[in-house]
Amino acid sequence: MSVAAGTAVVLAVTAATTANGAPPEAEGGKAGKVVAAAGPIGFGAGTTGGAGGSTVTVSDASAFTEAVQGSGAAIVKVDGTISLSGMTKVAGDKTIVGVGTNGKITGGGLNVSKVNNVIIQNLAFSGSGDDAINVEYAEKVWIDHNEISGASDGGVDIKRASNNITVSWNRSHDQDKNMLLGHSDDNGGEDSGKLKVTYDHNWFDGTGQRNPRVRFGNPVHVLNNYFSDIGSYGVASTEGAGVLVEGNYFENTEDPFHLGEGDSGPGTLVAKDNHFEGSGEGQAGGSVASIPYDYTADAAAGVKAAVMEGAGVGKI
Repeated sequence: MSVAAGTAVVLAVTAATTANGAPPEAEGGKAGKVVAAAGPIGFGAGTTGGAGGSTVTVSDASAFTEAVQGSGAAIVKVDGTISLSGMTKVAGDKTIVGVGTNGKITGGGLNVSKVNNVIIQNLAFSGSGDDAINVEYAEKVWIDHNEISGASDGGVDIKRASNNITVSWNRSHDQDKNMLLGHSDDNGGEDSGKLKVTYDHNWFDGTGQRNPRVRFGNPVHVLNNYFSDIGSYGVASTEGAGVLVEGNYFENTEDPFHLGEGDSGPGTLVAKDNHFEGSGEGQAGGSVASIPYDYTADAAAGVKAAVMEGAGVGKI
């Protein structure tokens, strides 16, 4: 997989080796070290988060909230379980990244609203009373290598004129309404021309629906994801959206993709070079706007193994 030209270098956590191959040092007695990692491909390319700002490690809700809502660029490393109530607002120019496999968010979620340039990475979200991650009126957001389960509403909801976002290498499980793009059929005035998102190398592991469910965005790129044992449907293109479903691996998914959903009218969908194992063929139709960035799609037959190996926490 190639990285789009101009992609920024951001910060990530590894528990394996440093950039020069040396073993990582322990931080506070726990493995994990922040090192450089390649940034996002697709619409979120150029998102830098808190790069160049201060760095703080947090392990409780009070310190976490103060850090993610502070002014200025910052890298917030989460080392422990953060128990939140409701949706916690995140300020712009922030990287929120788990240390090794220790970073966990439970009980509530993160609200990226009316801000830009945010990275959420290497965190395990569980049991939110609302969404795990909500993005609205925001641009340049990268949601990467997280584990998402048990949110009572959405896993990752992106809406209200948000734009230029990449959702990559996440694993969602024990989640019905997984990833919504565009919240309402009545919001075309704000959303048309926006909601451009790349979903790449995610593992939709037994999720029920909305993988993603798309309104208005065109193009939206669903690239090299692994869909396994999907309950209701995989991808839905509605309300004039244009979705390219490319190089994905669908396994035990009766309805991999279709046009329209519920009361929402159809969009368009182009299916290209996907692999189907014990799955339906899906419903495609119409044309989709050209993808405006450089990329190389992985062969669909190898996506299952690659995504199972690389998606979720503790893999960067």
